Amino acid sequence: MAPGQSVMPRATVAEYRLLQARIGTTRAVVVQPRANGTDNAVTVDAVAQLGLANARGVAVLHPTAGDAQLRELDAAGIRGLRVSAHEPQHGVCTIDMIEPLARRIEPLGWHVQLHLTADQLAANAAMIEGLPCRIVIDHRARLPAGATSSHPAFVLVRRLLDAGRTWVKLSGPYLDSRAGGPAWADVAEGAKALAAAAPERMLWGSDWPHPTEKDAKPDDAALFDVLADWAPREAARRRILVTNPCELYGFEPPQPTLPEETP
Repeated sequence: MAPGQSVMPRATVAEYRLLQARIGTTRAVVVQPRANGTDNAVTVDAVAQLGLANARGVAVLHPTAGDAQLRELDAAGIRGLRVSAHEPQHGVCTIDMIEPLARRIEPLGWHVQLHLTADQLAANAAMIEGLPCRIVIDHRARLPAGATSSHPAFVLVRRLLDAGRTWVKLSGPYLDSRAGGPAWADVAEGAKALAAAAPERMLWGSDWPHPTEKDAKPDDAALFDVLADWAPREAARRRILVTNPCELYGFEPPQPTLPEETP
């Protein structure tokens, strides 16, 4: 277990399926909780319960992980490694592990998922831009409340998006908002600007079960609905919710809906 962390007491696959029924999703990407450290058994089990047709996983490992372990995780549906170093005192992996991890997973076609603060992203721009694998920037690049497109992290992420190997997760607005839900309006500008700039490189995530929120959990339906504000065009939302995850995580594209025959 990671230092200073505790496992969520209620976050089962059965409970997640209730969330899916509420918001209407059918596929899932299970991200290894920081509290579980580098023991990915729970994440692999969750992917297995949900089924490889509908689920993938993102693991946490150190660069010393063996090739056999990587191959086993790949067969189990893992498609990336997460580095969550925004709070170094609680981190499992550190920023200096990002580059060696990226070199290890590039042959597998995996991505490295970076949960860093906006300032950390900007401070490590040269290293991040030089990574050999695909990249996912977590939680809107953690752009702070009121941040505009001139913020150094936004400028970096735009360069990464333009290079064509980076995706951004439009998730976790409550992590940086001071205004609160259900709109989290003070972090909307950065999210809208990213979604408008590269809808083909955006992803959506629920961040369920919201481990950072100890007192009151956000309304999951409100979190889903805010995407309509950040990406108001239906075609863009379809890319974010369907097309882009299929490309990045290797899901089968959905079958096109045939028009009804006229009698």
